[in-house]
Amino acid sequence: MNRTENTLYSEFLLENRVTVNRYLNRVLWFFALTGPAIASGIHAGIFPDITYTTCWVISFSMIFMSFVHMILRGKIPSSTFTCLFALTALSVLILYMSYSHVSIYLTWFLVPLLSLLFCDRFIFLYASILNYVLMGIAAFLTAPYYYSLRADYATAAAAFADRMSGFTIEYIIMYAGAFIIGKLTINYFKQLFAQNEIIRSQEKSMKERFDLLDSMAEIYERVNLLDFEAKTEMSLRDTELKRIPMDKETQTHTQMNQILKEKVMPDQIEDFLSFTNIQTVQSRLKGKKLISADFIDVVSGWFRAQYIVVKTDDEGNPTVVIYTTRNVEEEKQREEHLIRISMTDEMTRLFNRRCYDEDLMEFRKKKLPEDFVIFSVDVNGLKIVNDTKGHAAGDELIKGAADCLALTVGNLGKVYRTGGDEFMAIVSVKAGETLRKNILAKAECWHGVYTEKLFMSVGFASYKEHPEASIDDLERLADSDMYDQKKKYYEEHGITPRNH
Repeated sequence: MNRTENTLYSEFLLENRVTVNRYLNRVLWFFALTGPAIASGIHAGIFPDITYTTCWVISFSMIFMSFVHMILRGKIPSSTFTCLFALTALSVLILYMSYSHVSIYLTWFLVPLLSLLFCDRFIFLYASILNYVLMGIAAFLTAPYYYSLRADYATAAAAFADRMSGFTIEYIIMYAGAFIIGKLTINYFKQLFAQNEIIRSQEKSMKERFDLLDSMAEIYERVNLLDFEAKTEMSLRDTELKRIPMDKETQTHTQMNQILKEKVMPDQIEDFLSFTNIQTVQSRLKGKKLISADFIDVVSGWFRAQYIVVKTDDEGNPTVVIYTTRNVEEEKQREEHLIRISMTDEMTRLFNRRCYDEDLMEFRKKKLPEDFVIFSVDVNGLKIVNDTKGHAAGDELIKGAADCLALTVGNLGKVYRTGGDEFMAIVSVKAGETLRKNILAKAECWHGVYTEKLFMSVGFASYKEHPEASIDDLERLADSDMYDQKKKYYEEHGITPRNH
């Protein structure tokens, strides 16, 4: 047995001692009635060789020993001393009864047999040796009495030898039988505790699994246990764990998903039914711990559906799977917020270069719409403002340009800050020139704290005017147009590139 089993077995032995001592104490009190019983026999003429004094001695001595044992049982109920005291009291009683000519035979073997109840080899050995020694003393003390009763004994010693030899043979037989019984009993209890420990370990493992399932059931909105071996599904959120038949040969979806699909967004139904198809879920899960997908509930928003492998067969095919759904609306909102932050310029709150590059990548994958127009915008004179009025004034110009672009473009498209004073815009308009004039008009109305004027060079290129051009070509054309506008600005204000 391992340490845990030994501990449990030791605890059992201690509890067993308490129980056996309790019943032995009742036996001792019961033996106090032996005196009155024998006295009745004396009165009836059954025991002619026994005196009433013997009856009184037996009763009072048993009452005394019963009382002492009761005290010991109250203070040290599982002590070895308490156990040995009870057995010794019974052995002494039998010795006195034998000495007083109360005919007893099998009673001599009672004490060793009772000692087996303690399941302790030492206690059994003590009871057996003590009983045999007292049996010898009783045979020696009563030898003259039996010699006087029988003519076939030549001497009292012969009577002692005859009786003791008979007792010894019987005692050896009794001892051997009791020893085997005791050993088998102890081994049986040890095996029982070993099996009990295995059962406890299995129960602990099962409890841990169910605790895990319970905790999962608390985390998830829906938890379904799919057993492909037993061909059943079971909701772990229901108070009554009811197994529902499931046949993937004729059934494509569990009852849970048949109900859930009614709430999925119409444009996601096809994907949802494909993901939750139980005819293919095992093959999709093979070699994986889980698979998941996100869908939108028309009532509560985004939710995540997951299939988690619990058990597999020898070939790695999932046989027991947990299907869960969990609302992830807040998670999606946080995701969108983080994406928005990662795609947004901190100063201007416009979309940033990263967002611009990703949008260009998406446009490269498809045909451009007829009203596609790309704008390239640059703030004029920013370096002069920074050098003469400070960076706070320069930042004010950048923010002013961003505001003018955002307010003018509005819902027509997206505006990006792609560099220090460089902006791009992707819009859907039929007349790019009109939008350029609106942007410049908005800039003319702008006034700042540090700077009164805002000048921008605005260039654009439209797909309508360049149908053969790619989006990268249109970007270059818009940049080229912007630099042409900047050149005109320099010429109108008498600024040379060197002076700038």
